[in-house]
Amino acid sequence: MRKLIPAIAALALIAVPQTASHAAMQQGKKAPVEDVWKPAATPKGGVSWAVLEATKEQTRTGKDGYIYSKPLFTPAVKALAGKRIKVAGWMKPLETGSRQKHFVLLAYPPGCPFHFHAIPNQFIEVYADIPFPTNETKMFVVTGVLELTGQDESGIFYRLKAASPA
Repeated sequence: MRKLIPAIAALALIAVPQTASHAAMQQGKKAPVEDVWKPAATPKGGVSWAVLEATKEQTRTGKDGYIYSKPLFTPAVKALAGKRIKVAGWMKPLETGSRQKHFVLLAYPPGCPFHFHAIPNQFIEVYADIPFPTNETKMFVVTGVLELTGQDESGIFYRLKAASPA
């Protein structure tokens, strides 16, 4: 019986189906990479980040050498302008203190604090009427009136006014 247990364990390992990553590496190919950075899930009745991320960015380099960008909003995004929407995301505080009335809502979880990786269609500047507790690791659901911005080449495409926790 003692000899039978290791043999059964070895057979079990052989019988385990291989993942695509294992199969690719055994064939000398690169393993497919799964992107672990996913946008916040769409809250019930809310706006998906996929809708907001569909906004394209038109860039130019100014005489000063800086890159300026303007949004090219899709019809779906334009239809949301001035309406109260609900969206989920992660907080990037812009103020000090335990509560925030002005912050950036990120589509993706914040990574390294030294690498702010979001592009203009992946965050919303939030002005809240009701302060939110400061928490950079919690996903928040926020409701507010969507303002489409960025025609001044500020690099900020979205703003939520009169925002509050949903």
